[in-house]
Amino acid sequence: MEEPHQCLSQVRQRVCGLCCKYWGTFGPLPLFLRLSAAYRPAMATSPLRDFLVTYLMPEKCYEEIFVHFNWHVPCLKFVLNKTVGIWIILDTFLAQLPQLLKILWSGSAEGLSLISVLLQLYAFSCPVVYAIANSFPLFAWAERLFTLAQTAAIIFLILHYRGDTLTGVLLLSGFSGLMFLLGSYAAAAVVSVIQSSSPAALIASKVFQTITNHQNGHTGQLSTLSVLLSWAGSLGAAFISLQETGGFLATLSHILSVGLSCVLLLQVFCYSSSTAANAKKTE
Repeated sequence: MEEPHQCLSQVRQRVCGLCCKYWGTFGPLPLFLRLSAAYRPAMATSPLRDFLVTYLMPEKCYEEIFVHFNWHVPCLKFVLNKTVGIWIILDTFLAQLPQLLKILWSGSAEGLSLISVLLQLYAFSCPVVYAIANSFPLFAWAERLFTLAQTAAIIFLILHYRGDTLTGVLLLSGFSGLMFLLGSYAAAAVVSVIQSSSPAALIASKVFQTITNHQNGHTGQLSTLSVLLSWAGSLGAAFISLQETGGFLATLSHILSVGLSCVLLLQVFCYSSSTAANAKKTE
């Protein structure tokens, strides 16, 4: 029969062994490592990760930034370029849509410069004429048709609310026929000049709208969202031009476009009270 002090010693050894085993298996550091390992697979299959990897960055950049917390400069540059591209796409597809919806909702096109929108229509038509002349596939420039349709609808509504509905129909029909003839039969040099004049037309359109806002003292039915999208698209185009092309005239035109978009955005916010007062007065 074992002595009492020997039994107590054995019990003490067993308790110490269990404590050491618990500390090594379930202690703070091993527990943290196991939780981290369990959390990483959840991160790897999260909806946020799927969205980022699909639309903004490759999987390697996701791991560098969000798993290893390494602010990898090439990855950050890649994400920035991708974001800028999305801005430009939104500008191409959606910049005119809020303006069109605002005109339809309010039943008025007050404050919008007809010359400005006509210049926009010409600027958006230039890539289409160039694509038709060079027999580009439809999917390469189909989004421009969507923008053209929105801009043409805005011009028609401006003339319609001024009581010149027939003029709007004839003007748009004649313009569409002219652009089709130029794209189908014009010489390559003429088409090249038309394409090169697109940025100048966009800059001029912003100049005319800025002058109209200043003369009226309000922005009327000018859509804040459309101006904001146009500003973002211009900023993105200028960023890409500075990084890739480096052409002086192209970069200068994009910088001017950004500057004028900033002026329009400031006018929208500065004239907001005057625009609201004018809207109440009209009602």
